[in-house]
Amino acid sequence: MSASAEMPYFIRPSVNLPEGEKIAAYEAAVQAIAANLEGETDPILKMATINCLLKTYLPYYYWVGFYLVRDGRLSVGPYQGTLGCLHIAFGRGVCGRAAQERRTQLVPDVHALAQGSEHIACDPNSQSEIVVPVFDASGHLIAVFDVDSSLPGSFDEIDQQFLVGVMGVAFGR
Repeated sequence: MSASAEMPYFIRPSVNLPEGEKIAAYEAAVQAIAANLEGETDPILKMATINCLLKTYLPYYYWVGFYLVRDGRLSVGPYQGTLGCLHIAFGRGVCGRAAQERRTQLVPDVHALAQGSEHIACDPNSQSEIVVPVFDASGHLIAVFDVDSSLPGSFDEIDQQFLVGVMGVAFGR
């Protein structure tokens, strides 16, 4: 199957938010996540719920999901959106770089990156991206959280602050 630039019928195009609306949307999402995950310990259930609620509250989330650390590489986990890459090597693409460096990656224009090495184009509609490493309570990398937008420049320090916070509360660090 080859990637197409045509927007799938079941996916809404991204809508960026001004700063104040973005903060309010994240605050509402964080409350919903906390309420729904209270007492939950299963990491896969947490991931699926986080995906759903963030995609619901943040209208510029085009693709949202987790890549799990498995057998020395990243493997697609719970996600919402178009087809994701099945496996990603550490250091390859934005997700692999986030895993290797263990730090958040903010990319305002994914098409400005070298395709195949700095960026893996699973969906040509993706224009910007943020990837947050996810650690357990012991500080071990267990996943990366990946969000794509169909608009350039969707992600900034506000997204980073809230997403790092959500991942820390949900998974232990």
